[in-house]
Amino acid sequence: MIIQRVVLNSRPGKNGNPVAENFRIEEVNLPDNINEGQVQVRTLYLSVDPYMRCRMNEDTGSDYITPWQLSQVVDGGGIGIVEESKHVHFTKGDFVTSFFWPWQTKVILNGNSLEKVDPQLANGHLSYFLGAIGMPGLTSLIGIQEKGHITAGSNQTMVVSGAAGACGSLAGQMNQNSHIILCGQISQYNKDVPYPPPLPPAVEAIQKERNITRERFLVLNYKDKFESGILQLSQWFKEGKLKIKETVVNGLENMGVAFQSMMTGGNIGKQIVCISEETSL
Repeated sequence: MIIQRVVLNSRPGKNGNPVAENFRIEEVNLPDNINEGQVQVRTLYLSVDPYMRCRMNEDTGSDYITPWQLSQVVDGGGIGIVEESKHVHFTKGDFVTSFFWPWQTKVILNGNSLEKVDPQLANGHLSYFLGAIGMPGLTSLIGIQEKGHITAGSNQTMVVSGAAGACGSLAGQMNQNSHIILCGQISQYNKDVPYPPPLPPAVEAIQKERNITRERFLVLNYKDKFESGILQLSQWFKEGKLKIKETVVNGLENMGVAFQSMMTGGNIGKQIVCISEETSL
């Protein structure tokens, strides 16, 4: 079976801006048969995310994500439907997700790398499992719960910076005894700087003077809270308390375009790429 996939065509360099041409689409042959424990899935939705910029470098600068390799298929968050299964936990027609989904129209995966998703949790909006009812939603929810130091009825003010790495401007606006949660730094990903990004001396002085604390947060350290978190996010969505926005483009051939747009602020809400329709098998 001939399928399409996206590979890393070139690296932008640690201090370069990624462009669509850093990615290349090509046709390859997918084996006709799957082995025991494997499933063949058709890709429905793929996610592009800021952290992927680090994977475009030869060294990600992190111990929990690996770099993409030149001329090899790219991967990330994905949702698909099972077309054939030789894994005990999955049957044809199941909807599944993975954090390491190859950017391909169809793919054969080890069933142990997949998680089944219940469309009812998102009222049928499967792409939401890559956004508000997925890892980004969990990052927001658990980050606030675990690191936000939020107290009900305390008249606190919460500031969310879209360019979370630019802590200088944020720190200068904070009140006495404030707390900054460091989670992501999209404004810094095209620069060869350490994480957390260093503060200018003037801002560091303000931080100390006003007793402002900075603390890193990584959602992967809280996997035990994922299941309950997804259920909470789903409940809020169904009750209308959680407003979800997406920017969706169509076609595997537009993965590079979507990535470049996301890195330059072209999206409102989660950037999603629709690869195929959710039609029944």
